[in-house]
Amino acid sequence: MSKKVVKNWLALAEYDFETAKAMMKSGRYLYVAFTCQQTIEKALKALYVKEKEETPPYTHNLIRLAEELSIGKQIDEETNRFLERLNSYYIQSRYTEEIYQISKSLDKKSAQEILSKTGELFKWLKKHV
Repeated sequence: MSKKVVKNWLALAEYDFETAKAMMKSGRYLYVAFTCQQTIEKALKALYVKEKEETPPYTHNLIRLAEELSIGKQIDEETNRFLERLNSYYIQSRYTEEIYQISKSLDKKSAQEILSKTGELFKWLKKHV
């Protein structure tokens, strides 16, 4: 796998993070959480390609991805809980009852917290890529 593939994953992660910020401004909190999950997933996949020089597994499970990487041992319990939380915001189908339930659990304060923690984690992950 090439550096170009790693850069592509990071560019996609950056795009998703910028989208999360835009969704925050527009008050679309469900999509803040979803694009934050996507940001971290793509950053982890960039690191996966860098470390293993192969295509990352087809998974959206952030904990699984992190555990397969060298950084997995560096992740503390708080970060692990945050990854679990982000996992819950991955939306497989955008047309289900689940979306309504997830939307109800998010408000401006919780979305801002998710965005802020994602920014910190994303910055840390990029240092390792």
